[in-house]
Amino acid sequence: MNAPWQQRLGWRAEALGWDTYEGIFRSMGIDRAGDAGAAILRRLGPMASVQNVARINMQRAFPEATTPELDRLLTRMWDSFGRFLGENPNMAVLAPPKTRERVEVHGEELVLKLTRENKPYVLVSGHFSNWEVMGAVIADLGLNCRVTYRHANNPIIDERILSTRAAYGLKIMTAKGGAGAKELLKCLSDGTAVALMNDQKMNDGIAAPFFGYETMTAPGPTKMAMRTGVPLIPIVTRRLEGAHFRVTFYDPIEQSTAADKVEAVRDTVTNINRWVEDRIREAPEQWFWVHRRWDKAVYRKDAGSTSSTSAGSM
Repeated sequence: MNAPWQQRLGWRAEALGWDTYEGIFRSMGIDRAGDAGAAILRRLGPMASVQNVARINMQRAFPEATTPELDRLLTRMWDSFGRFLGENPNMAVLAPPKTRERVEVHGEELVLKLTRENKPYVLVSGHFSNWEVMGAVIADLGLNCRVTYRHANNPIIDERILSTRAAYGLKIMTAKGGAGAKELLKCLSDGTAVALMNDQKMNDGIAAPFFGYETMTAPGPTKMAMRTGVPLIPIVTRRLEGAHFRVTFYDPIEQSTAADKVEAVRDTVTNINRWVEDRIREAPEQWFWVHRRWDKAVYRKDAGSTSSTSAGSM
């Protein structure tokens, strides 16, 4: 690690905290850890500054929702996120061949067919429920798929996270970024599928509608699918009860055939955003609402002044 000693010391202190968190929750087992995480965040989450971010996001998505409705949704959101945090140190219990003991899988026929035929595809998803469960399912199905990830700022913790993912079957991953994009394109050219999240803000992305607002969105999955001529297949995780889940593969997202390539990319990204919206509406408490999905200025305004050009309901 080429870094000043003060930074290295800070990394080690953070890693100690991370190891303590993982050790405590791992000792509980996945069920009790999920319950404990939910109880903790239901109490502490509303005190965090991102509570206001989540509320503003919800107001934009569901402009007709009343304040009590949003309050209840915020509580359920913290419950869901707390379970995610409690479960993560225990993800090894979902490693194949035990995956199906806790995870239902639906709609996998197309990806299995493409895998048998050595044909690549692009999987797209969002931060729903415990999104790490999708990795366990990819491993359980034996899909030839490279999954992307974002490096943690702390390299020691980054190694811990990669080790956790390897424990439930994800051993080969690609970091996001310029070099990573080239690597993913090569994977597709060589017949390997790739999987990416596509529901968060990307400042240098393209503007596409999301809940009625123009929203900067990553065009990478769309561009890769169009460039290589492969299907865009969405996948989502739903929490059923406790640490039991359903992972569903959906029909491929329609890719625009517009002659103007810029227009075609925007139209296809819009289709992805629409798919994400639909999944949010189905189970709004299970989405990662604390992400600043819109421009910074939106979160400097009073949440009560948020208006919308789109209709929504919970």
